[in-house]
Amino acid sequence: MKKFKKYLNGFTLVEILIVVVIVGILAAIAIPTYYSYVKKGYATEAKTQLKSIVQAADMYYSERGEAAPDVETMEAEGFIEINQSVKNKWEFELNLDPTGDGGSCTATSTEEMSGGAGEVVTYDVATGKFTGYGQGTQE
Repeated sequence: MKKFKKYLNGFTLVEILIVVVIVGILAAIAIPTYYSYVKKGYATEAKTQLKSIVQAADMYYSERGEAAPDVETMEAEGFIEINQSVKNKWEFELNLDPTGDGGSCTATSTEEMSGGAGEVVTYDVATGKFTGYGQGTQE
């Protein structure tokens, strides 16, 4: 009878509380890390396109002898092609120095981007570095 009674015992309240605390600690660590990776994933699309825009702006400068005025002009003149799905999610702005050596290119998310509207990724032409959304410099 003692063996049978031993199996009827359940977990104590202390054991259950310890498990709940451990799960809570793991969740507190894992959830922010997960969201950081999601932001980086969303920003990757913008980063890829920003680099393409800057390369197209370099070609524009080489052929025309002046900095590209904006992304729409480069696209209309055949220097770059941006997929409609990317244009639906991101708006691009080009701010180059007249010499073509410096400046920045910015991508701002629209309502259609899953990460939310108003998120900004900036590419600094002089340093070749990205800042903003999904780069660890902005929460």
